Amino acid sequence: MKGKKMATLVLSGVLATSLAAGCSNGNGNGGNNGTDTAGNAAKTVNGVDISKEVKLVYYLWGSEGVANPDILAEINKLMKRDLNATLEVKYIDWPDVATKYPLLFASGEQFDMAHASPGAAVSYFSLASQDALVDITDMLDTVAPDLKAAIPERTWAGAQTDGRIYGVPSLYSEFTPTGFAYRSDLLDKYGMDEIDSIADMEQFMDNVLENESYPPINGNANDAFNMYRMLVDTTDMWLNAPGIALTELNLVTKSPEDYKTVFHPAFTPEFEAWAVKMREWSDKGYWPKDILSSQVDAGTNLRAANSAGYLTHAQDWIGKYGTDMQAQPESNPYFYAFAEANHKIKRKQGVENSTVISANSPNPERALLAIEKFMTDPEYYNLIQYGIEGRQYVVEDGVKKRPEGFDEKVDGGGFAAWSLRNDAFNLLSDTENPIRTELYEEWDEAAINDPYVGFSFDPKNVSTEIAAISNVNQQLGMQLMLGKTSKEPKAAVEEYRKQLEAAGIDKVITEVEAQLADFEPQG
Repeated sequence: MKGKKMATLVLSGVLATSLAAGCSNGNGNGGNNGTDTAGNAAKTVNGVDISKEVKLVYYLWGSEGVANPDILAEINKLMKRDLNATLEVKYIDWPDVATKYPLLFASGEQFDMAHASPGAAVSYFSLASQDALVDITDMLDTVAPDLKAAIPERTWAGAQTDGRIYGVPSLYSEFTPTGFAYRSDLLDKYGMDEIDSIADMEQFMDNVLENESYPPINGNANDAFNMYRMLVDTTDMWLNAPGIALTELNLVTKSPEDYKTVFHPAFTPEFEAWAVKMREWSDKGYWPKDILSSQVDAGTNLRAANSAGYLTHAQDWIGKYGTDMQAQPESNPYFYAFAEANHKIKRKQGVENSTVISANSPNPERALLAIEKFMTDPEYYNLIQYGIEGRQYVVEDGVKKRPEGFDEKVDGGGFAAWSLRNDAFNLLSDTENPIRTELYEEWDEAAINDPYVGFSFDPKNVSTEIAAISNVNQQLGMQLMLGKTSKEPKAAVEEYRKQLEAAGIDKVITEVEAQLADFEPQG
């Protein structure tokens, strides 16, 4: 699937009949089953007594937008009407997520809901095994039957640990393969077809060097990790493996089937050949000489007409389409997904964005009712995802846009509630590439599941070694991926191997494989 095929601008999905029908269930006027202590008829929703008003506390990542209190006030009108509850949102700002998110569960604080993921600072599966989350397996049948029915069994299976469910997975289709976003106007200028291979990418970058005044990838040191991802994604059936963070030069496995055999690419001929290629690319000038110290990324430089492309993942490219086009109207960036040729694009599974209920929640049933509303009722969904219609957004020809007169300083706001997303209600935005729906449908036909979803690596036995490996990656691994080592590439690879061994790479691999021994993929 190529970047220039434009999908028709339509809604990402129509409201599913089963979901729409579910919106009438639990509207706050449920059966009067029983009475309260004063003898008044007790309101129930799906058997949950809602006669007492409660406040639900929901932790989200990010900062509070200026208009968030107004959006929340509208949400609470619905919550009071339907569930006799109100919602309080508390925020963990982005720079604090790595430290404050784990403390949220370790502190014993009373709250109700939060985002969770296997890749978060503390894993969804770790939280489940530590009894930090409510087991909702049985509650789903009685408290939230519409929610259970809306989410496919395969998606629920991916959220299980030891056969139990501790979070509500997202219903949003998403693919995040790494790739090269590049200017299609330059492609046309050079008379080239779209980029389908590393060789095509090299030809494109050679043309940029010959015809333009800027480097093809005018980026910074973070591109070292993208070059490493390119190596992994374009080599055989290699897949990323756990043990070393994906933000590092991480471990891999040979294939989705052979996922319990883990190794570090540094000790392969492919890695050595790649290091040689990276030196060649660096010497040619595919990126700036000062890339290791540069403070500006290639995407920013592309928007300033100072780079021919940038390395990123597909969802970032799709989401930045409006920004890219506004800055460079002729650019219309296309995308070369490194993993596509080898049929290794992985679908993000619902558990990777989940909503969980804290074990310290005073009202877990009411919290689950609220999650059901946000994911199956478009009235709730639009507010939590998009804001107030007419103020934060309008829909024109099926496309969500900013209203005329929108003022970011007055009207800006929104919630990082990705875990509650649902394809059935998702609106196409004018800021994202309209090819998203068509592209994702094509990728979904051949996509594979990550074999490690459901596995949570415990690093406690090798934490010292992992820290040492990280230091080696920072000091030498990144330089290898950008062709900036003081030694010739093959000699630098030998030095890198020695340093990894001294840091304890073999011990880490042994620990990963030991923990994988009894693991079977979820879903």
